[in-house]
Amino acid sequence: MPDRFHYLEEPLLSFGMEQCAEDPRDGLALFGAVDARAGLPSHVVLGTQQGLDLWKGWSEAMNKPAACSDRGRQRPWPPYPGFDVAFGTPWPDAAKAYILDAGQLRHDAFLADRHERTYAVANHYLGQVDNVSRLDEKPALAVCVVPDEVYLNCRAQKFVSEPSDKRKSRAERQQIRSILEDREVGQTRMFGESDPYLIDDPSLEKFSLSPDFRRQLKARMMQYELPVQIVQESTLRISEEVRLGKPGPNPLSDRLWNFGTGVFYKLGRKPWRLGSARNGVCYIGLAYKRASSGQTACCAAQMFLDSGDGLVFVGEFGPWYSEERQEFHLTKVAARELLKGALETYAAQGGQPLKEVFLHARSGINEEEFFGFREACPDHVNLVGIRVRKDRLGPRLFRHDTHQNVSRRGMYPVLRGVFWQRTARHGLLFTSGFKERIAAYDGWEVPVPLSITIVSVWPDRPCGGCV
Repeated sequence: MPDRFHYLEEPLLSFGMEQCAEDPRDGLALFGAVDARAGLPSHVVLGTQQGLDLWKGWSEAMNKPAACSDRGRQRPWPPYPGFDVAFGTPWPDAAKAYILDAGQLRHDAFLADRHERTYAVANHYLGQVDNVSRLDEKPALAVCVVPDEVYLNCRAQKFVSEPSDKRKSRAERQQIRSILEDREVGQTRMFGESDPYLIDDPSLEKFSLSPDFRRQLKARMMQYELPVQIVQESTLRISEEVRLGKPGPNPLSDRLWNFGTGVFYKLGRKPWRLGSARNGVCYIGLAYKRASSGQTACCAAQMFLDSGDGLVFVGEFGPWYSEERQEFHLTKVAARELLKGALETYAAQGGQPLKEVFLHARSGINEEEFFGFREACPDHVNLVGIRVRKDRLGPRLFRHDTHQNVSRRGMYPVLRGVFWQRTARHGLLFTSGFKERIAAYDGWEVPVPLSITIVSVWPDRPCGGCV
């Protein structure tokens, strides 16, 4: 079939009083949050004295309106009406503030080894969690205010040119790597002075964790069942330039929108719901996390109800990864059990009578998997499997225009929502691009489309004009 182009309208979101809007900020400013209730669960804040001072000023700003002084900039950065207007309740003060030692934190942020550096910095914040647990009421969120140098230094590939300690020799690094490799395959050692790192740190945990501060802190906080919001000190610093929204840094209104929406959700409230989901359709996305080597991987499924609410299921570890194809796939039995559990939860969560199960994964769904999913799916329910991945090496689209300078024609990306249908079962969807709402493209790179391919349908039926 010849190529065809379609335009998908922006999905409608549902807000307070069951009113709908396309843009989240428009909907919150006009109608308020869909889950607006009096009062918010308590939160605590952790940081240096400078960070806590910045947080105090930021909390005051959360409850005040903010807008760019230049009205022309208010289209891409809409005015912020205040937390109580957008979310139905004022932003509360922290239940408790915990001060971290700024000098020691800075020292650890400049350690030579990236794993030791990140581990030590994360310990400063995690060390206060035991104090948090002693509060009369358990908080629903921990806000970690992070100095900029911590954020810059505690990243995966960051090299510190002037460390605060002595760098390890090549032999020491090789020794640590050898110990970790032995432990991974279950090999034990008879150790003494030849293995000094096992004496100093029997677990060697820090060398097996992510050297990225954000990832490590969130992973290690999971054992306390306490959500975390990490924010840089520079984000909280409100200069006159930021307050007025002058060209340069992100304006205050945009920062307040982003932060307010994020913490509202982490505190257990929903700012909006999807207003255009199909009734009776259960959407399930499959994701995998591979072990450091070999075929072993863990499968997780994220299920979306027809209301737009989402739930995550963590599956079992298994030999799901293929070195040859570089793809993840479940066995027939594992696929059946995964979908069976998801559909039981769908019914328990009050989902509408099931009409269709919509499965999607980056690796696609092979024949064996699909048969397993079919066995878990009721006979009267349609089952669709698709592969969704970013098409980084494929074609790109640009908008046609009549710029007087011929060399500048076709420099702007297509509209967000353009779907380029290549075949009856395959197409490219541009989820980023020019937005009519702001009359601009708010990205930095050429938009990369999603490659969408229907791989399996049951009952089998021919596809029509659109995927």
